[in-house]
Amino acid sequence: MKYLFTIQGEGRGHMTQALVLSEMLRKNGHEIGKVIIGMSRQREVPEYFIRKIGSEVEVIESPSFIFKKDKKKVNWLKTVLFNANPLKTMEYIRSIKKIRKSIQEFQPDVVINFYEMLTGFTHLIYGKNNQLVTIGHQYLFNYLSDKYKENKLKSNFIFLRFHAWMTGLQADKILALSFYPVDDRMGNKKIKVVPPLLRKEVRNGRSTKGTFILGYLLNEGFEKEIRSWHEKNPEVNLKIFWDKKNVPEEVKIDQTLTFYTLNDQKFIQYMTECVGYISTAGFESICESFYLKKPVMVIPVHIEQEINARDAVSTGKCISANTFDISKLLNFINTYSTHDTSYHNWVSKAEEIYMEQIVTKINHKKESELDLLVKFN
Repeated sequence: MKYLFTIQGEGRGHMTQALVLSEMLRKNGHEIGKVIIGMSRQREVPEYFIRKIGSEVEVIESPSFIFKKDKKKVNWLKTVLFNANPLKTMEYIRSIKKIRKSIQEFQPDVVINFYEMLTGFTHLIYGKNNQLVTIGHQYLFNYLSDKYKENKLKSNFIFLRFHAWMTGLQADKILALSFYPVDDRMGNKKIKVVPPLLRKEVRNGRSTKGTFILGYLLNEGFEKEIRSWHEKNPEVNLKIFWDKKNVPEEVKIDQTLTFYTLNDQKFIQYMTECVGYISTAGFESICESFYLKKPVMVIPVHIEQEINARDAVSTGKCISANTFDISKLLNFINTYSTHDTSYHNWVSKAEEIYMEQIVTKINHKKESELDLLVKFN
């Protein structure tokens, strides 16, 4: 079967998921013809993604977050005003036309959408001759709405669910990634709860207990917090990856603090070797650290990450904080247990579940249509 990917590229998690799924599909004899990544002009597609995905990559302009002056938290008002600007709207319309053109040229059996909002609008406006499957942790929030109904940011939670609904427009199947199995018995039969998509380098990684803390900063505004804590605790070895532009691959501050630009192999290597992991609350890297049995501390920067953080904390493998106060992580490390294997068991089912959801059932649909054609003739 032929697949086309569309990916929301503001974070790195969706790209990682796409890499893993492309590997699964090719392993099972399928083709990924093209990959379309939606992102703002402030972001760049990592070199490792282009190298590893093995398909043509096209970048389009897509709605994005606008952060506050401290470059930490999302400014929701500016985000709405910025993306609703008529000039930006025209740019998004051009992006929708590019998605449509790629679908027409490649004629995929299935479009896999990794939470890119414009994909659903493309199928809504132009109709579709292909199956559409959309994937994201955010779709799990339909299940978690009761669990977090007391959330003080309830209006933002409603906005988040609305955004998830827009990304799932016209989808034939919605796959909700989860840290753990969830009872599927709910009203929407299109939604299936599935395991995380973890890279084989992580699944095959040999975890050791090193002597340093690993960190990842999507938003460079947290650099000051890291430096400030480090000045008071210079004896703690820190290796921090960031998404900062126009800096060397390695910025060595001193003997115990180094910043690195994104490098997938080096990041995984350090993940296997670190004693603990700290970052904003992106779903993917939390999943990787869980698999390697690393204690985790997260600092959520917007409502989606706040729900991610609360969900991760509920597993007992993670703590949450408001700032990069690494002392809290050091205390958590002393109490952390690595005996629970339920997460590994859940992840081990991934390939079987994904192939059933995005290949088997669609193949059954094609076969039934062929049967009808034979009977008609």
